[in-house]
Amino acid sequence: MNTMATRIRLSPAGMCRAERHDVRGWSAQALVWALMFTLALLVAAPVQAQKRIALTFDDVPRSPGAWYSPDERTRRIIAALREGGVRGAAFFVNPGSLAKPEGAGGERRIADYVRAGHVIANHGFSHLALTAVPANAYVADIDRADVWLRGRAGFRPWFRFPYLNEGRDDKVKRDAVRAALAERRLANGYVTADGSDWYLEQRTIEAVKAGKPIDMAALRALYVETQADAADFYDALAVKATGRSPAHVMLMHETDLAARFLPDLIAELKRRGWRFVSADAAFADPIAAQAATIDVPSAQGTLVEAVAWAKGLPAPRWYDGKQLGGWYDARVLKETPAP
Repeated sequence: MNTMATRIRLSPAGMCRAERHDVRGWSAQALVWALMFTLALLVAAPVQAQKRIALTFDDVPRSPGAWYSPDERTRRIIAALREGGVRGAAFFVNPGSLAKPEGAGGERRIADYVRAGHVIANHGFSHLALTAVPANAYVADIDRADVWLRGRAGFRPWFRFPYLNEGRDDKVKRDAVRAALAERRLANGYVTADGSDWYLEQRTIEAVKAGKPIDMAALRALYVETQADAADFYDALAVKATGRSPAHVMLMHETDLAARFLPDLIAELKRRGWRFVSADAAFADPIAAQAATIDVPSAQGTLVEAVAWAKGLPAPRWYDGKQLGGWYDARVLKETPAP
């Protein structure tokens, strides 16, 4: 019979340490108490929830970027997701873009995403801003996209508001579209984290067209830093507002920057403790229920921002993308930032 038992003792540094002791001569009651004490320590130890995030890409098929053909861009994004172990990313589609010159071959590329294990969802047929059109015209545009999407492999019944614009301060229009989505059994394809990657892409396209020299290492660093910082910012805000870290939905776009730097971003998010989950898993998080009912003075932006606003948390409730212009000028173009 083994007469040695393990006892858990807290060291001066607060760490649990296992010690071996001879238990011959211990009473049965002492053994029971020792076991109960050990179990209590294990149960009481705080467990740090791992941060979870799903990647989602808007504006598919997107206009040409700075470097790649649409086919090459898609190939690179699929490869980066596969090599990074990211499964079930979501691509939000604007079917109206397929009729544009840059949309040629877009239907095949969308199918490529699905064959690679990802999903597709509704981003409106024409990428309309809700504040710019009547509610009935906006809903008709959603329906037009739904006709193209529904029944296709990989389709999910989610609608993401273009520009994350849910009507801003027009609550009548907001509620009309919410009711229409509910009638169609389309869930709000909300986001919880946004690093304004579209702005970095826009600035890069402009720089390439202008023939400006681009520090590619600095651009890579800026892209990775801002997207990962945004994820961390919104997670911290969510914890403050709700007391928990939800499964996050990251807003990205089908850009050349993603095609080029996505491997670096995936690696950095993992380094910071993020675990990648599918869009299906993220949209099943309890925070999703608030997307259809949250009431704040202006409906636009991330769901985490809205929840924090509704809870009375002070501004800023968003990742400060306003600094991106100065950072891009100084770090990527090596220009003096504008005053």
